[in-house]
Amino acid sequence: MKIFLIIDTNRYLCAMRDAEATRNTIIRESADLFNTQGYKATSISDITRATGYTKGAIYRHFENKQDLEQHALRQLSKLMFEEIRVSIKAAKTFQTKFEAIFSFFENYMNQPSYKGGCPLMNAAVESDDSNPVLRQQAYNMLAQLKASIAKLIENGIKNNQVRKDVDVPYYSTIIIATLEGGIMMSKLERNKQAIRHTITHLRGLVKEMSK
Repeated sequence: MKIFLIIDTNRYLCAMRDAEATRNTIIRESADLFNTQGYKATSISDITRATGYTKGAIYRHFENKQDLEQHALRQLSKLMFEEIRVSIKAAKTFQTKFEAIFSFFENYMNQPSYKGGCPLMNAAVESDDSNPVLRQQAYNMLAQLKASIAKLIENGIKNNQVRKDVDVPYYSTIIIATLEGGIMMSKLERNKQAIRHTITHLRGLVKEMSK
């Protein structure tokens, strides 16, 4: 009985690992397609061709296309925030932490971590009332980014590197909106001039906040 139990357990663990690997492959390939082709334009057939899995295999892991879209955007969000987090952690001061963020957005034009451009902007453009799941996930991503920027400013105030009278929500909103706008313009114009102008302006705001 013990031998059979060990065999059955091993089979179960292998099946679980295979299922997890399949799920991760579907999410990864779907994320690339959604972020390059668009969420509405990407069909389940596109995903089957990219992954090599059948529709049945995809629907065994996800309730529907909207469920898959949500998980794909969550994965893109995780990659984006992890890269930014590593860059910020290495910086020691308020101004150098923002320089790390600016470098991330500027370098992204040439060396993206994922295909298709900024996942937040791409999802936000397509989010509407017809797809509340995607809209909620995009909103969550924006909220996380705003909270991260706000935390940097608040820590700057706490560490006596930022003026105490700084309006944290105001500056957090302006910084994100300006960066995303710069990315959009540079992507359309196919050069880095817009994002560089944007960063130059934001450096002025960071100095304005600083003591």
